[in-house]
Amino acid sequence: MSVQYRVVVAKKDERVDGPDDADLVATVPVAVAADDDFDATVEFMRGRLKIAGHSGRVLELLKSGEATSALSRLASSL
Repeated sequence: MSVQYRVVVAKKDERVDGPDDADLVATVPVAVAADDDFDATVEFMRGRLKIAGHSGRVLELLKSGEATSALSRLASSL
């Protein structure tokens, strides 16, 4: 399963990590991802993290914790 992570800095300004033909695409605003207590699962449930793709794979991604670390890392690189 391939995942593309996107952190939105401003309109038409995103930091992207992952392949363009990914199975899942996770998008979150930089203000949310840069928060000290950022948790991808919580933000997904709040509607601030959007993930496009197969719902079963979305749940696997959130359960693994990979999304939290990848998006936090991408946001901290700004």
